[in-house]
Amino acid sequence: MRVSERDHWETFWQEKNNLATVYSNADRIIRNLSRVINLKNKNILEVGAGTGRDSFPLALAGANVFQLDYSVQSLQIMKKVAEDENIPVKILGGDTFKLPFQNETFDVVFHQGLLEHFRPKDASLLLQENIRVLKKGGYLLIDVPQRYHIYTLIKHFLIAINKWFAGWEREFSHSELQKLLVEKFDQKIIHSYGEWMYPSLFYRATREVFRKFGILLPLYPKLFPPLTNLRKSVRNYFRDKSITINSSLSFGIISKKI
Repeated sequence: MRVSERDHWETFWQEKNNLATVYSNADRIIRNLSRVINLKNKNILEVGAGTGRDSFPLALAGANVFQLDYSVQSLQIMKKVAEDENIPVKILGGDTFKLPFQNETFDVVFHQGLLEHFRPKDASLLLQENIRVLKKGGYLLIDVPQRYHIYTLIKHFLIAINKWFAGWEREFSHSELQKLLVEKFDQKIIHSYGEWMYPSLFYRATREVFRKFGILLPLYPKLFPPLTNLRKSVRNYFRDKSITINSSLSFGIISKKI
């Protein structure tokens, strides 16, 4: 049975240590958290932080940010960014199943691109540990891949031929994750969001194929500006609509500990 292991991530982050070559999640974490909580002076934990780019903006907004990962390469990337840009964060190596914090320590716990790398039993243990360190009334943000997307088909094909960068991965539907949080963990759903990819999956895949042959396309294509602005306006308009939440490559749910 294939699994996602630490070696996969050490290799991945070693190859992606130049953040200028890694696609950003834009501002979706800070933008959506800011809708439900004032970030200033709040204790926030990012689990499986990777590059830390989702939580660095939270620190700049005045939050007390803790970034946790078990990959040495990931920790080195975060440390370099924090030092180079003078961002006040606390970076820790640790186990997501045994977080080194007391009960009810954080106002917000979140992870992006983490939960899908665990089978259902371990995923539940991970969420249980997230909620343990979350204060009563605190917020849990989970951002995961969407099931109903062509990305899912491509991903499972690559997993089948043992070419997936993370070894193994699954995905969720919005209703499935919402049901898990409410029925198993007694969370209150506060907000959901989705965001269509930019640049498109087709462009990203094409760029990756070209890269294998030593041809490096721009990370973001330079299109006709009026068309780019129109596409951005359309994406922004539909961002939190049901159609986007249920069709975007990934979606997020913010729930509250009650």
